[in-house]
Amino acid sequence: MIAGMGKEAFKVGLIGAGGRGRGAVMDALAANENIVLWSIGDLFPDHMATALEKLEAAVPKKNYQVTKDRTFVGFDSYKGVIASGVDVVFLTTPPAFRPEQFEAAINAGKHVFMEKPVATDPTGIRSILATSKLADQKKLNVVAGTQRRHDKAYRECVKRIQDGQMGDVVACYGYWNQGGIWAIPRDPKWTDMEYQLRNWNYFTWMSGDCIVEQHIHNVDVCNWVMKAHPVKAVSLAGRQVRTADVYGHIFDHFATEYEYANGVKLISMCRQIDGTTSRVSEHIVGATGTSNANTWIKGAKPWRFDGERPNDYEEEHRHLYEAITSGSHINEAVDVAESNLTAIMGRMAGYTGVEITWEMAMNSKEDLVPKMREFGDLEFPPVAMPGITKPL
Repeated sequence: MIAGMGKEAFKVGLIGAGGRGRGAVMDALAANENIVLWSIGDLFPDHMATALEKLEAAVPKKNYQVTKDRTFVGFDSYKGVIASGVDVVFLTTPPAFRPEQFEAAINAGKHVFMEKPVATDPTGIRSILATSKLADQKKLNVVAGTQRRHDKAYRECVKRIQDGQMGDVVACYGYWNQGGIWAIPRDPKWTDMEYQLRNWNYFTWMSGDCIVEQHIHNVDVCNWVMKAHPVKAVSLAGRQVRTADVYGHIFDHFATEYEYANGVKLISMCRQIDGTTSRVSEHIVGATGTSNANTWIKGAKPWRFDGERPNDYEEEHRHLYEAITSGSHINEAVDVAESNLTAIMGRMAGYTGVEITWEMAMNSKEDLVPKMREFGDLEFPPVAMPGITKPL
């Protein structure tokens, strides 16, 4: 038992101490007052210093038990966190590192909260799926950062759709259209690797591109509604506005048509361009009605969500700790991996200009993440050119 805490207290290790990681700690504390932040790992010393300052100020003293010997910096910092005596690990680094860190955590017998996306290429997805099987064997709980699946309104609405309240689903629409996001100009002192790591959103090997890193949320809702993944995709995509080097080599828009095995189409749009119309939502069309997948159904059997709607970022952590303490089992790795690969399939279709099937994506030899784990020279990837770039 941890001094000053209840019998069901858990030691948490944070791997990736940026804004999302710190946010996950605060969400977890809001969901369960009996967690203790025990250790922290991050790649960069300056990130670690910021995290320590902010977390020590924000986390109640009884819940903050990080010590100097339980802070780890560098590419192998995740190993120190996992070996520090924690019960649960939070994986909130850039997604390129998720597969190896997830495997290490499950091999060590730790419960896991991991942010989405969980990989940036099919090689990583296959690793996640293999590790998920091991988590099941070990009865370890895994919750992913697809928080809409923990939102009370989404859960009730999707169940009603799946139960046929608006007839068979005949079409899905998913959108994440917004303005630009942060970019970090290169410091001349940085190596290629450091620059790409610090500006990780703009490199496909690190983020998966915006369709994977961000739009996965909307794709995931549609897959959840359909209880399936698409079988093929075609896409119109490009890099029209964000063309400067500071934006790496990713695209700034994708418009993708997915098709499920039963013929239902998912029309997917994502964009990160300033000065454009924003839309972040899902829309589901049924034979006898329509829905936004969370607060309403219109048509023959209308419905509207009415009631308390807890914070879904907190709810995902509450559901994780409920599973641990009750002895039940929750493992969201397969669901998030399938939605992740759906988004990758759309990216592959956008980059190449050809139709990509699920089998092509799942069996692709694409392996984007460099094997090097040091600061040094690293090729600046070329911008993909539809019709010229070939699927691997």
